[in-house]
Amino acid sequence: MALSLAISPCPNDTFVFDALVHGRVPGAPPVEVTFADVDVTNTAAERGAFDLVKVSYAALPWLLDDYHLLPCGGALGRGCGPLVLTRGETDRVDLGGATVAVPGDRTTAYLLFRLWSAGRPPARIEIVPFHEIMPGVAAGRYDAGLVIHEARFTYHRHGLTALVDLGEWWEADTGLPIPLGAILARKGVVDPVAAAGWVRESVRQAWADPSASREYVLAHAQEMEPDVVDRHIGLYVNEFTADLGDAGFAAVEALLGRAADAGLVPQTSNSLATAWTS
Repeated sequence: MALSLAISPCPNDTFVFDALVHGRVPGAPPVEVTFADVDVTNTAAERGAFDLVKVSYAALPWLLDDYHLLPCGGALGRGCGPLVLTRGETDRVDLGGATVAVPGDRTTAYLLFRLWSAGRPPARIEIVPFHEIMPGVAAGRYDAGLVIHEARFTYHRHGLTALVDLGEWWEADTGLPIPLGAILARKGVVDPVAAAGWVRESVRQAWADPSASREYVLAHAQEMEPDVVDRHIGLYVNEFTADLGDAGFAAVEALLGRAADAGLVPQTSNSLATAWTS
């Protein structure tokens, strides 16, 4: 039977999963794909809606009873953190009293934002579809916006200024990479060791022949220019995509540990470093 897979249409996901989706990974089952923004998949995973699913690392405390965390296939790295954007030049140093648009309430971006702004939180948070955030800030509907992914390369076009790079803030404070998106396998349905093998082989093929996935990636790139697509993939598909390793797992545990200590997420009952095979 086919496995259900939910990922975003972003270039890093389509690049990574192209070989698996198109039956080029030996021994892997057929895969049926659903494309959705991560805020949607975070909620769907709580219902057990997919066998393999891309979610925010920030959502893991609500999901690890039903899913294994795979040590590969996700988005984690350095220099790739979310940005807080404001309109034009600003002398703001914080967002006290501000209205801020965010892409989801269980996204890693929002969790990092809450940790960063804990001393002086904004007055109001609005959950806004990602593609509406930068135009909304530019039009003055929001005082600031929290953005991810390709917005790093395009926010200047909207006349916006980066108030803070939350990735730089996180890395300076912890010395660790930024954990953004995780791949989960549903317990009792998917063997996590086998699934990790399929995903790693799909990543290997993507790197070995990037042209093989080009048509698939561009078809789902939501009108991104090819150079932005290439920069997006180059930033978010990296050594941690093939294997989280000690540094990757340490980053995840640091993020969720700090968030739990601050009362922002539930405590996780076991080490994430062993959760994927537990």
